[in-house]
Amino acid sequence: MFRLRSSYLAILALGVLIPATSRTAEASTATTSFAVTATVVKACIVAATPIAFGVYNPVSASALNATGTLTVTCTATTPYQTGLSAGVATGASVTSRKMTGVVNTNLLPYGLYQDAAHAQNWGNTPGTDTPASVTGTGLPQLATVYGQIAPGTSGAIDVYTDTVTVTVTY
Repeated sequence: MFRLRSSYLAILALGVLIPATSRTAEASTATTSFAVTATVVKACIVAATPIAFGVYNPVSASALNATGTLTVTCTATTPYQTGLSAGVATGASVTSRKMTGVVNTNLLPYGLYQDAAHAQNWGNTPGTDTPASVTGTGLPQLATVYGQIAPGTSGAIDVYTDTVTVTVTY
């Protein structure tokens, strides 16, 4: 009877082990997929460096020139134009900009131009007095602003300042 019982236990043990190993062989999987989306929008950012004329001598026969840089970054394929405001001085316009004295209210005229020859004024109306449209690349694009105080421009002794706003139209 002892032999019968140990054979019975061995068969029972085998019966338990065989289904356990066969379950692993019957593993299944389930899959699905999902969408990944994004929308790229038309956008621009702009930064500007100051135009610092330094010391101006009103009795000099020479103009005083200085430059600044606009850095515009627009989404690739986005056309844009940059405009420059008249500034904040009383009576200023885009063709007759003025800096205001810090100590007194005297004004010092100056101009901002699209070219180094100071022949093309840089205004604020796209398609009229701003540079031609540029197409964004997604990378920073630079533009030079040419400033000039004409020779013989009178101004009282003072430190002069103005604030010009850059507008990117896209």
